[in-house]
Amino acid sequence: MERLQKVIAQAGVTSRRKAEQLIKEGKVKVNGKVVTELGTKVSPNQKIEVNGIPVEREEPVYFLFYKPTGVISSVKDDKGRKTVIDYFGEIEQRVFPVGRLDYDTSGILILTNDGDFANLLMHPRYHVEKVYVAKIEGIPTKETIIKLQKGVQLDDGKTSKAKARILSIDKKKKRAIVELTIHEGKNRQVRRMFDAVGHPVMKLKRERYGFLDLQGLNPGEFRELKPIEVKHLRNKAVT
Repeated sequence: MERLQKVIAQAGVTSRRKAEQLIKEGKVKVNGKVVTELGTKVSPNQKIEVNGIPVEREEPVYFLFYKPTGVISSVKDDKGRKTVIDYFGEIEQRVFPVGRLDYDTSGILILTNDGDFANLLMHPRYHVEKVYVAKIEGIPTKETIIKLQKGVQLDDGKTSKAKARILSIDKKKKRAIVELTIHEGKNRQVRRMFDAVGHPVMKLKRERYGFLDLQGLNPGEFRELKPIEVKHLRNKAVT
C-alpha cells in the first residue's frame, strides 16, 4: 500500500505536490470514487484516474545513459530529430529524461518512469555536483579560472561558486580543455559561462553526475542503476 499522490507521481503523470492539489480538487478517482483525502493509500490492483484518464502504473525503472552529441534530451521532437528515447526501444516502460543536456553536448543523463524521483532530483535544493569537460577557444588565464570559480554574471543572474581547473593546453592551436564543476542547472549554463569569460565552447561533455560516471559505457549505451545508487540519489535529494 502506497500513498495515492506518490503513485500518481511515480507513474509520471505529474509531481507529487501537483498530485496532492489534484486530489484536494476532487479530480482523482480510486475504483470509480472521488478521493479528496491526502492520506489515502492504494494497493497495486486498485484503478486510479486523474481527470478521467486512467493512470498506467508501471514498475519504476532507472537508467544511466551516455548521451551522444546530436541527440535531443526529450521524449519526442517536432523537427524529427533523434531523441534519447530512440535508444530505449526495447524497454517496455515509458521512460523520460531527468533534466536535459543540450543537443551538442554529450555525457551522463538519467532516465526513469518515476516522476516523483525525477522531481526530487530537479528540485533547486538538490545541489548535486555535475562535472563537465569543455574544449574551449583560447587559453584562459589564472584570473579567468578564478572568475569561473567565484561565479559568472549571466543574463538570468549570477551563477553560484564552481570548481574549475585547466586539464590541458594546446598553444599551437590556441585551445584548452577545462574541467568545470557546477551545482545548478540553468539552460546552457556551462556554455554561457565560458562565453561570458571570452572562451566559446567547441566541445562539451558531462562526465559525472554526483557519484555516477560513465565508466564502461560508450555513446548511445545505457545501464540500469543499481538499487543502492537509486537509494543514495533519493537520500541526497531529501537531506
